[in-house]
Formats: sequence, structure tokens, C-alpha cells
Amino acid sequence: MGSREDENKLILPPGSVIGRKFASYLSTGNRQFFYSCVPCEGATASFVTCPTCQGTGEIPQELEKQLVALIPYGDQRLKPRRTKLSVFLAVLICLVTTTFLGFFLFPRSITLLPAGLNSSTVAFDRANIYLNITSSLNVSNSNYYPITVTQLTLEVLHLSHVVGQLSKSSLLHINPLTSEQIPYAVANVIKDESTYKICKLPKIKVHHVLLQIQGTLTYSYLSESEQRVFHSNEYLDCRENMSLPLSLASHL
Repeated sequence: MGSREDENKLILPPGSVIGRKFASYLSTGNRQFFYSCVPCEGATASFVTCPTCQGTGEIPQELEKQLVALIPYGDQRLKPRRTKLSVFLAVLICLVTTTFLGFFLFPRSITLLPAGLNSSTVAFDRANIYLNITSSLNVSNSNYYPITVTQLTLEVLHLSHVVGQLSKSSLLHINPLTSEQIPYAVANVIKDESTYKICKLPKIKVHHVLLQIQGTLTYSYLSESEQRVFHSNEYLDCRENMSLPLSLASHL
């Protein structure tokens, strides 16, 4: 009984202005919220506009932070809205991002295409043929990121014998979806007696020799390093200081 009487007691003294207003205390409510407001009568500077009454009542400033809004259990704001749509969009964005990253970052092989001989010089001694050739290698980058060529090594063979070698270190940067050309020169010495006669004897009308060029190109990309092998056959005239690409030599 004592606790119930305490609950029925007024919080504010009855003699005060607030106490007189509390006697006509009103309760306003709607479908979503239930508030209690003091009627707006004789507003003074010690009162602030009650946010729960939309300006129809006032409360003391010291009780402003004690307002409590009761939200019904069935209120729509307590229920998640568009949850399935949010999850679907998140999954879709992740899939699209992963697909694009995989497409652009997926490593693709570079294309190596020998450009043929550019020039050659021929010299003889009593038993050997000295062939100095210059050529170039076309490198095409099919990736969506740049690559760096670090080293070029190759061998020149004639009749399955190595007649010349080259090891060239370089730092050639090739931009995405572009091509660059790597020039090189190789000094060769042919010691074959039959080839020497073909190149030296004037009664032999055809003086073409076949050189097989095989090499390895080392390049790096995205902190990775790879190697590509290339091979080409080149014909040249061992009587004169000139060279013929394979496409032209085949018509002679």
C-alpha cells in the first residue's frame, strides 16, 4: 500500500505553476506513439517546447531528457525492409567486381614474332665464313597491364651446329595492348667445308645458306617472371653483304 501511495503522489509540488498544470495533465496518442504532455498554459522562460506534443504543451527543462517514446511491437520501423534486395545487390556487386578483376588481371601470353634479317656482312679466311647479322624481334603485349623485358638469349645454328650466340640484358617496358621491337646483332662463324665451297666457288650460282635462330625471352609482370621461346629460319646470301627475308628468298 505504501508503494502505491508513493506512485500516486505528484512529482512536482502542488503549489507550483507546474503542479497546477499537472492537474490538467493530458495524454495524447496515435496508432504509433503514445506520449504525455503538459497543456500549454502560461508559458515562461523556464519551459521548452515539448517535442512529443508538437508544440501543444511544455515541460520543465530539467525533465527534458526523461521523455520516453513507446513504439508498438508491430511498428514497421522495427521490421527490416528490403533485406533481400540489399543482399542481392551486395552479392551482385561482389560478383561483378570479381569478374572484372579476373578479366583484367588474368595473365595472357605475349606474342613473339621474328621480323627477319635486316642486314648481314660476309667475310672469308682460308677455311671459315664470318657472318655478322642484324635482326629484330617483335614483342606484343596482350595483357591489360605493362610488362618488362629483362633478357634476350639466342643461338644461331647451321646444319645443327651452333655458329653464334647472344645474351642481351635489357629493361624494355611494354605498355598494355601494345607492341615493341627488340633489335639484336649476332656474330657467326661457319666452319663447314661444304658450306665454304658453296659460298666461295664462283661456278655455283646459288649461294644461300640457312640459319636457324632459336632463343628465349625473359619478361616480368606483377612481380612474376616468365620465359617465352621463339624460333625462326633465315636465308641469306653468303657471297654478298646483303640479306633476304624468308618470304623473298622462297621465290628465288
